Amino acid sequence: MSSLLSSHATASFLPKKDLLSFLVLAVILVIVLPLSLDIFRLNLVGKYLTYAFVAVGLVLCWGYGGILSLGQGVFFGLGGYAMAMFLKLEASDPESTKIQSTPGIPDFMDWNQITELPFFWQPFHSFGFTLLAIIVVPTILGYIIGVAMFKRRVGGVYFAIITQAFAAILTILIIGQQGYTGGVNGMTDLRTLHGWDIRTDNAKYIFYFVCVFMLFVCLFIAQYIRKSKLGRLLVAMRDKEDRVRFSGYDVSNFKIFVFCVGAIFAAIGGALFTLQVGFMSPTLVGIVPSIEMVIFCAVGGRLSIVGAVYGALVVNFAKTSFSESFPELWLFAMGGLFIAVVMAFPNGLAGIYNTYAAPKVDALLEKLFKKKTVAVVAADTASSESAKPSDIKKTSTVAAEPRSIPQGAIHEPQ
Repeated sequence: MSSLLSSHATASFLPKKDLLSFLVLAVILVIVLPLSLDIFRLNLVGKYLTYAFVAVGLVLCWGYGGILSLGQGVFFGLGGYAMAMFLKLEASDPESTKIQSTPGIPDFMDWNQITELPFFWQPFHSFGFTLLAIIVVPTILGYIIGVAMFKRRVGGVYFAIITQAFAAILTILIIGQQGYTGGVNGMTDLRTLHGWDIRTDNAKYIFYFVCVFMLFVCLFIAQYIRKSKLGRLLVAMRDKEDRVRFSGYDVSNFKIFVFCVGAIFAAIGGALFTLQVGFMSPTLVGIVPSIEMVIFCAVGGRLSIVGAVYGALVVNFAKTSFSESFPELWLFAMGGLFIAVVMAFPNGLAGIYNTYAAPKVDALLEKLFKKKTVAVVAADTASSESAKPSDIKKTSTVAAEPRSIPQGAIHEPQ
């Protein structure tokens, strides 16, 4: 009974269709791409996958919760800068910075006549604190924004504009505080992680697979939220928020929760971006990258967490290809792509797959499973028909014994 319940729970959490999509994505990311691409291209794919974290979070916020955030670059940047601060401090040991006027501090601080490491940089000497900050700091900021907005029932376009304003504010703050953040150049020359050179090909391979592993962790968390009661409530809030509120639910708390989850996913992606690329810049925090992140989600399909991963890969691959060949036309191509998706394919790549490919795939799978079921039934029938000789003999003996007819009963005709 318990095994039956567990299998039912697994099937409800991960149906066959979703399981197949997860397996296909895993095969592509774990086997196909590492075997077919050189280390430079594979590192590019790893960078694209860090954006997929943001897109998956946007599927939950925007696709299911109806919360369009145009400021996810803020959380991506917070995670990236937290990791960059730890790596920069490790690269700024007194031996490596002995030519500076103040050894032991990052080079951009020395250039701006700062003679002492600021107090908020001190905890980032610890890698454990850094990992904690990557999760906690974006969560706190997301919670503050969520309480300030959702408790006052601010949503829709107004919320999107406010999150966009936060992205602009953080970009201006980072650039303006050059002595503490590296300014417009960002944090560069990040070389080692606990003495391990992160610029080698071996390190890039390892970071790629770490990124894939963490991405699947976030995908499973998102899948759990989708299939839970919370996921159904998010869809209900997206479609008829007032009805959910009149049913006795506190809508704002659910919105705050899913917005914080999206912030955590984006921050994890930012931290992995810093490790894979080796720098962090305010150009990844502002309005333009935040809008691009929404486009990743829209192209992949804002109702599909796996589609969001494909959307991030496809859009960034197109961006790299176009920017290499036609650097002046890329922004126009990005805008045209977004318009085309909204006008022609509102459900993105996932919608195209569900409309055209999914019926054929389902028919093929049903045919395969039907053949397998028929084969299993035939094998069971054959095994039941092949009985032991002793059983056959015993059965024939029992059948040959005459029936005892009670005395006085009417005898059957011979």
